[in-house]
Amino acid sequence: MDKNLEAIVMKKLEKTAENLRKNNMDAYVCMTSQEAVKIVESLLNEGETITSGGSMSLEESGVMALMKSGKYNYLDRSLAKNREETEEIYRKAYFCDTYLCSSNAVTENGELYNVDGNSNRVSAICYGPKSVIMVCGMNKIVRNIDEAIVRVKTTAAPPNCVRLSCPSYCSEAGHCVSLDKGGDMASGCKGDGRICCNYVVSAQQRHKGRIKVILVAENLGY
Repeated sequence: MDKNLEAIVMKKLEKTAENLRKNNMDAYVCMTSQEAVKIVESLLNEGETITSGGSMSLEESGVMALMKSGKYNYLDRSLAKNREETEEIYRKAYFCDTYLCSSNAVTENGELYNVDGNSNRVSAICYGPKSVIMVCGMNKIVRNIDEAIVRVKTTAAPPNCVRLSCPSYCSEAGHCVSLDKGGDMASGCKGDGRICCNYVVSAQQRHKGRIKVILVAENLGY
């Protein structure tokens, strides 16, 4: 990234971080994934119980490797042998010290927009874990909730359906069927593979600093 573009990107990240703080969320801005990993490490205590949602952002940034480093009691759902064990880890997540994930979109107004199928991630964001750490690339930043809705329907949901092997209209067409019909936020396909089931906007928080958002000047995840 050249210095001119870097200056513009950093202004957008700083503006977004400032508005997240106004909404009682802690916010951090960094240039690289390596810096983001160091920030995450500074927010965790060795030996604490942590877990995460499925996240390409955590994988690509190197945060997932930190989580699996042995420094923490990581509840790793990828090791579950069956659906029952996966569900048990989902429920244990509500009692962990820290939950890590990304956000489908972050508005410049300081709001988080997230959409889930199983909803283990959005429910943990809302309540349960003592701390929530989100790692979000600059590609996740949008102007407002309207843009966040479109982002999920065009950029986040389709590749995630492919990644999770969830057959759906968007995995074939590359965008939500609702965009063809002028539908609203919750409109979509009726298939069993639909991953857009529950929609959560995190605005001003009652518990200051519980949610921590790390904004990275890189493209991470979907």
